[in-house]
Amino acid sequence: MSINSSSRSPNLPVRWWPASAILVLAGAAALFIGLADSADRQAQIQQTGGILILALLLLLVWLFAFSRLSRKFRLFALGALVLLLGAGLSLFRVRGVSGDILPILAWRFAQNKIEALPQAAAAPVDTMPTNATPPSVQEESQPQTVAEISNPGREKAATSFRRDYPQFLGPDRDARVFGFKLNRDWKRNPPRQLWRQPIGAGWSSFSVAGNFAITQEQRGALEMVVAYDLKTGRVKWSHGDSTGFASPLTGDGPRATPTVAQNRVYTQGAAGWLNCLDLKTGQRIWSKNILQNNDAPMKEWGVAGSPLVLDSLLVVSAGGREGKSLVAYHKDTGARIWSGGNDRAAYSSPLVATLQGMRQILIFNQNDVVAHDPVTGQILWRQPWPGGSECVAQPLPLPNDRVFVSSGYGVGCKLFQIQRTDSAGLQAALVWETNQLKAKFTNVVPRDGYIYGLDDGILVCLDLATGARKWKAGRYGHGQMIGVDDLLLIQAESGDVALVEANPAAHKELARFAALAGKTWNNPALAGEYLLVRNDREAACYQLALEPAVK
Repeated sequence: MSINSSSRSPNLPVRWWPASAILVLAGAAALFIGLADSADRQAQIQQTGGILILALLLLLVWLFAFSRLSRKFRLFALGALVLLLGAGLSLFRVRGVSGDILPILAWRFAQNKIEALPQAAAAPVDTMPTNATPPSVQEESQPQTVAEISNPGREKAATSFRRDYPQFLGPDRDARVFGFKLNRDWKRNPPRQLWRQPIGAGWSSFSVAGNFAITQEQRGALEMVVAYDLKTGRVKWSHGDSTGFASPLTGDGPRATPTVAQNRVYTQGAAGWLNCLDLKTGQRIWSKNILQNNDAPMKEWGVAGSPLVLDSLLVVSAGGREGKSLVAYHKDTGARIWSGGNDRAAYSSPLVATLQGMRQILIFNQNDVVAHDPVTGQILWRQPWPGGSECVAQPLPLPNDRVFVSSGYGVGCKLFQIQRTDSAGLQAALVWETNQLKAKFTNVVPRDGYIYGLDDGILVCLDLATGARKWKAGRYGHGQMIGVDDLLLIQAESGDVALVEANPAAHKELARFAALAGKTWNNPALAGEYLLVRNDREAACYQLALEPAVK
């Protein structure tokens, strides 16, 4: 029956059964897809969304052509649908997406007020960074905040109490801290909030050196580096560049985390600007754009790799062709020392490992895992990685010359053994692979021969010897984690922080609290008892109870 036909005959009852059948079949299909242990969470969501859209279209066809409802009712239903869609478009906007690519709605007229953000007394702002030759820099006689980066491939003993968290994923860039134990009873010893306040947009984490807690954020058109007082949240200094980055889908602002070494702060902006700043004042020492400097294209979601300090070098992933994929600058002057490789950059950060007795720099590029010689930049070995997925999670060096690699979008994870070839080179041999741990943009934590990570938002424990899954439980979304002795400190995507045992026997969550509100993709930072968390809207510092030191 068309929409212009007369009212239905009283002798013809309304056909409710087609609508009921559509709803039942759509619900059953969505439930079946949702409960399936799929290899690709994103495909599940797309399939479910397709079913819901198809069901809505079929219901409209039923309503206007086969329902036998009166013309007046059908016109009323059409008007209500148009009114509802118009109201939704007028009142709400899509403020990005979740880690599962689900839209996040926000009030259209609600704005993030820049003036409400904490400010420094005087904030140095560079309206236009340049590639001018930097002035000569004399090293000041100050205590180091970061020693030479150690070997993440070794298991470490809890020997010294490290209160600093000087770079992305901690002292050794492997999401683990050592030298102390967290108190497990958060009911008797709950986390104590020291401060919680608004922050500019961005997905950077905090780096901690002494009483400086440094992060990157965007305030309007300014991409900022801001140093907060660790215990009060007061702004000690801030540095701004007029190089803001915008992405309606994934969010505005910088993606990388500052690196603190000696008396310098090194930051990588989302639009490619690499800064060297003074730790105490925030004054710029040198700056350059790694994309322009290396003929590299802009990444769709912005430059995300955090700078790596190694001896006198500052290593970044530029992604340029003609031998300019991975680039090392002199950390004091910004002069380019070497470059190597032709791979396009992904969204991971360079890290140091010692494999087969050779120190090397690992980087997860767009289609390969690559190891570079830290002296020359030459490629030592490369391992192709399946395409069609964003490479974000860090490669993880492990004892016995092994490297663990994982990505999302249905790809999963692989364990490689780095071996010497007959020609005295190096190669990566596959030990095992599985799709039961898909670290989309989270990072994993090893412990006692097992590995713990978020498989599309659900915590998983794998046996490192075989790749077999020991258990899968606990929904934390696309969050992040830090390993602290035999515990996992998990920052959930919801903003909650949970304390979980690193136990291969079973999943056991000991406690959790609401640390932040809203979507949180940023990595937490743990400097001794001080837990720093943030997302694109607020930041906070909590003091955690520690176990007494064993003498």
